[in-house]
Amino acid sequence: MLFAACAPKYPTVTPDEFEQAIAEPNVQLVDVRTPEEYEQGHIVGAMNIDWKNEAFADEAGQILDKSKAIAVYCRGGRRSHEAGNKLYKMGYTHIVELQGGLEAWKAAGKAVQAEVYECDEFRTSNGMSVKLHALVHASIWIEAGDKQIFVDPVSHLGNRSIEYTTMPTADFILITHEHHDHLDKEAIHNLSHELYTQVIANQASADILGKGIVMANGDKRTLTDKITVEAVPAYNTTEGHLQFHPKGRDNGYILTIDGLRIYIAGDTEVIPEMADIKDIDIAFLPCNQPYTMTPEQLIEAARIIQPKVLFPYHYSQTDVSGIAAQLPDIDVRIRHYE
Repeated sequence: MLFAACAPKYPTVTPDEFEQAIAEPNVQLVDVRTPEEYEQGHIVGAMNIDWKNEAFADEAGQILDKSKAIAVYCRGGRRSHEAGNKLYKMGYTHIVELQGGLEAWKAAGKAVQAEVYECDEFRTSNGMSVKLHALVHASIWIEAGDKQIFVDPVSHLGNRSIEYTTMPTADFILITHEHHDHLDKEAIHNLSHELYTQVIANQASADILGKGIVMANGDKRTLTDKITVEAVPAYNTTEGHLQFHPKGRDNGYILTIDGLRIYIAGDTEVIPEMADIKDIDIAFLPCNQPYTMTPEQLIEAARIIQPKVLFPYHYSQTDVSGIAAQLPDIDVRIRHYE
């Protein structure tokens, strides 16, 4: 038994020992990270009491039973140590802490319960399931039958973190361009299998990664017998913004999955080439000036492309709530793409 009445310096234990401890009956497993971190992935069965919240002691006092043992962890160990000391002073004397936090837990190959991300499921005319998961900003996870496709996966952005280690290994990773909110070596590493993951990118991104299949505007590629990808232009047109995404450098992508056509615009404004984009079932259009489009530009682009379903994405703090009312003939879906 790992739990005992603790000295003020209560024990910290390895992931294997922590796993043994939380398997004991009536153990209160406490994650003291922020709610945002907790939602991105946590140890199965953990309750969340945020150490950074001023009401930590009050909340812990209401939830935790002093007659039962407590197993506490955070991301790397600092917050859980501080929280454990506070709990000890509050009269909780049976405590154990995970050494190295959740990072050490995952490094040891232990299970993490991932957030259930917003998901929209579509069916192709042949019945294939295509699931689109909203991750963050410009990061999209697509389950196309038994294939896993990730677009611009990013691990950390603002106060959000995506735990790609809890997700399936990618068959294909598409990178639109090299900006930090689209190209992330850590995410690509965590999603990749050295034998079969294919990274597809514009030239600048491939140069940074030192690998990848390069696609330029206008290139087409067959990924499987049911999936093809086309690289299309993505660039700024507003004077004073041209340096953000110059013409000819970056990609948008059109994925055709068993006949279902998905346009992922990348970082772009309304451009003449959009008139050539036809028969789109699902479109992802960006919305945050000065880097991409205003809501008015997005509405203009949607009227040109006429997708059946539209996801505004990459919108950061831009208010996209009024877009649907301006596009009554398009199914506009607002998801968590801040």
